[in-house]
Amino acid sequence: MSTPEIQLKAYRYMCLAKSMAEIYEQNRALCKYVHSTSRGHEAIQLATAFQLLPQDYVSPYYRDDSLLLGLGFTPYTLMLQLLAKGDDPFSAGREYYAHPSFRGPGEPTIIHQSSATGMQAIPTTGIAQGLKFLQEHPLANASPKENLLSPVVVCSLGDASITEGEVSEAFQFAALKKLPIIYLVQDNGWGISVTAEEARSMDAYSFAAGFTGMNRVRVDGSDFEDAYQCMKNVIGEVRSGSGPWIVQAKVPLLGHHTSGVRKEFYREASELEAAAKDDPVKKLKQKLLDIGISPDHLDQVERKAFEEIQSDFNRALSAPEPDPGKISEHVFRDTPVKTEAGNRNEKGTGKIMMVDAALFAIREIMEDFPEAVLYGQDVGGRLGGVFREAATLADQFGGHRVFNTAIQEAYIIGSTAGMSAVGLKPIVEIQFADYIYPGINQLVTELSKSCYLTAGKFPVQVVIRVPTGAYGGGGPYHSGSIESTLLTIKGIKIVYPSNAADMKGLMKAAFLDPNPVVMLEHKGLYWSKVPGTEEARRPEPAKDYIIPLGKATQVLNADPKLIAEGRSCCIITYGMGVYWAKAAENFFPGQLEILDLRTLFPLDEAMIFETVKRHGKCLILTEDTRQNSFAEALAGRISHQCFRFLDAPVEVIGSLNLPAVPMNINLEQAMLPNSIQINATIRKMLED
Repeated sequence: MSTPEIQLKAYRYMCLAKSMAEIYEQNRALCKYVHSTSRGHEAIQLATAFQLLPQDYVSPYYRDDSLLLGLGFTPYTLMLQLLAKGDDPFSAGREYYAHPSFRGPGEPTIIHQSSATGMQAIPTTGIAQGLKFLQEHPLANASPKENLLSPVVVCSLGDASITEGEVSEAFQFAALKKLPIIYLVQDNGWGISVTAEEARSMDAYSFAAGFTGMNRVRVDGSDFEDAYQCMKNVIGEVRSGSGPWIVQAKVPLLGHHTSGVRKEFYREASELEAAAKDDPVKKLKQKLLDIGISPDHLDQVERKAFEEIQSDFNRALSAPEPDPGKISEHVFRDTPVKTEAGNRNEKGTGKIMMVDAALFAIREIMEDFPEAVLYGQDVGGRLGGVFREAATLADQFGGHRVFNTAIQEAYIIGSTAGMSAVGLKPIVEIQFADYIYPGINQLVTELSKSCYLTAGKFPVQVVIRVPTGAYGGGGPYHSGSIESTLLTIKGIKIVYPSNAADMKGLMKAAFLDPNPVVMLEHKGLYWSKVPGTEEARRPEPAKDYIIPLGKATQVLNADPKLIAEGRSCCIITYGMGVYWAKAAENFFPGQLEILDLRTLFPLDEAMIFETVKRHGKCLILTEDTRQNSFAEALAGRISHQCFRFLDAPVEVIGSLNLPAVPMNINLEQAMLPNSIQINATIRKMLED
């Protein structure tokens, strides 16, 4: 049972939340940004918040302002975000109301969460995954946490979000691994205008029955005492190691869906009247009266709450707006790797394959960084990756650090946000580039925006390895090039090595970079089996060798005399394109300079523009389909920046504009760039 003091505290916070909703509604013209409030959800949110501890983690959703009040955040703080003010401590005016992010003493940690419904389930489950790892395998350099209860993780969801496939992925992993997480499902019966009966065949409680190992309970989320006792029991169970829980809390929706989608648009008066009967504020007030709290005292609580909210709102209105000059801050956390260092050509070593360079790099990383973990489909000890790119790693470092996941690309990518937040450094694999698309939602909505929308508090440190490219009849779902798609996502870095030495040096830099880095690794270069790619094998660099991201390199220099005579051109390329370009050297001796980009973002524009200006003629060569590609966009930038220096239009060669790579080897070759196209284009540029 809760004490009268706790109930009075809850009532005060409910009055604050209610007054906030009322004042926002009275000042709609001033509250111009879309927002939701917790009216009807106050009891379950406060019952949860009151029992969380500073070592815990919680992911609220957009209607959880009562939860935030219960955690200790002031109404003024919440209003700064409501009005998108510059002093908003969560996001510096960049995020919606009730989209907090917090890392500091005294309160649970709150990672970034997008507005994409249900998407918080995977990153938050990643937190629980990381916490369990650290409990079972403490890091040597970890701070001691004597006398602390085991942390719990709370993921707040609406019942309509349970229909999302990515929520199921999170439930599956949590149940399988018995993670310390509570999925708090606030069921108000609505998904905007869609009723529960229209949208789903079962509620969250019934759905949870299908996940063996998932504990579950239903509770009246509008009754503070019931909710408090329920959450006390569940949180205690999770702290003691019971594994995951789903708490389905039935609550009324008393406010609007959002300030822009108003309840009168789609709800009947009778529905609103029925919901009002379960108003948590009225219920708790009656209980307080029943135990002898005077009406005058409760009226005074309500009056003071309204006065406090009015005062805070006026103060928030006067707070400064964000500085537009800082709009581009916090896209990335600064990387420690600035310059190339270490021995690239280690003496006494033979040439190694690219696939082995990646393996050796990760092995050295895992030796030096106990917080590094590797996971994905089939990377565990039985196989070590479908390309054997993780062979022996599970045997060497244990199944807790190198392990398989289910076929869950969204979980593989999205969980890294939570893992990173607790101090682990994940390296994950997507088996083939064509299969990254189920994970794009997490990459876009959660990882790429996390650093920016938390004002730098939660960058996601992860390396995402993705085998890519076509060679030898891989077919339409194992041969695609995805760099142009990925490069439309801001807030991630894209690396694309073309040889073993670069693979190892770039992998080290990608791991140390505190931001999301996608490593595109061409399957045709892994073993140098494609004719003409033998030079992808290189001597293994030393353990300390590292290449900063964003630095291109010259792989072939033109004759200075021919450059001076205007009889040269440059080829800008990456990956397999490097070897297609080098094959053209035999036909144009001394006339070609080849630039290997190595990193597609950040892009070494300075070296690109300087190279183009020196030659006046430029070919951009890519395996990606040409139309609307990264290569075409780069051609436009070069044309703009180097216009006065160009002797001919910038040329682009890419694959044919087809939706997939055909299975038949001859058709595959017909789609890809070939030596006839490349040589003809170069010849035309040099002769014009």
